Amino acid sequence: MQITRDKVLEALGNVIEPDLKKDIISQNLVEDLKVEGNAISLTVNVVNPALHARKRMQEAVNFALKRVLGDGIEVATTVVGLPVEAKNVRRKILPDVKYIVAVASGKGGVGKSTVTANLAGGLAKAGFKVGIVDADIYGPSMPTMFDIVGERPGQTEVDGEKKMLPVPSYGIPIMSIGFFTDPDNAVVWRGPMASKALTQMFTDTHWGELDYLLIDLPPGTGDIHLSLVQTVPLDGAVIVSTPQEVALADARKGVNMFKLDNIKVPVLGLIENMAWFTPAELPDNKYYIFGRDGVKNLAEGLGENFLGHIPLVQSVREAGDIGRPAVYQENTPISNAFDELVRKFVETLQKLKK
Repeated sequence: MQITRDKVLEALGNVIEPDLKKDIISQNLVEDLKVEGNAISLTVNVVNPALHARKRMQEAVNFALKRVLGDGIEVATTVVGLPVEAKNVRRKILPDVKYIVAVASGKGGVGKSTVTANLAGGLAKAGFKVGIVDADIYGPSMPTMFDIVGERPGQTEVDGEKKMLPVPSYGIPIMSIGFFTDPDNAVVWRGPMASKALTQMFTDTHWGELDYLLIDLPPGTGDIHLSLVQTVPLDGAVIVSTPQEVALADARKGVNMFKLDNIKVPVLGLIENMAWFTPAELPDNKYYIFGRDGVKNLAEGLGENFLGHIPLVQSVREAGDIGRPAVYQENTPISNAFDELVRKFVETLQKLKK
């Protein structure tokens, strides 16, 4: 049988993209199709960039072509994740959210959750609709930082399905594993159980229309991070670190994790938290306790964007403890620092989408 381009396209019309529930031809997911004798080469885009999803698509394409055209053909199929713009259009999970961004750190104790809370507060203050998923399964902080400890998500019905409603605080809808666990007891879950809980916070929650959904990840690189990218098409990730060497080594690992072939999430930039200490009685003094410009230098060395410095100020800790993020202070050095961070964050995402 002579192999023609039309016959190849007809065969590929039987291959379904699992997230879109539609065939790869009608969705314009096939690129660089070449037919030379019995040899066929093509590139297929998929919504889920995870390695297992791309492998399944490759197997489905090869099976469909050989079933129609015979086992004698040679097929070279390259499967890649959709670019950010296409994900925004085709996203199945959370279709009404414009941007989904993970906030990560290679090391614990660098203020990742504090940055997440204040970044969300700053976005809301700037007029954006923003939500938070507290995915730090083993150490959820958002209930404390937004003064909603002891609250429970509501329920609603969407298209005949029961969904959870996030808990609002300062106009920000928040979903946290902390709403379902005893704050005085440790969460002792194996990886699959934690991953399932994380998935449900996305798929079983009604978020409505949002400009930004921020995900506060646990520190490190592990099951939770892999489950996240397999569940939700992220538009980008932000890495938080303090400037000392022991933290920078882990921050470098965090950046490299998002660059892995089975993850491939754009790193929007790095944030240097606790960049210097400024005592309240000496507001113009800066003491570089953990070193100077460590994260900024790391970003430049890796060719990544640097989003800004956040100083170590006592009022940040006090604001987190009482459940009112420091970004809501009026014209203070720390609120100004977070406002500038928000500006750069929004600008970076908008550039990425163009």
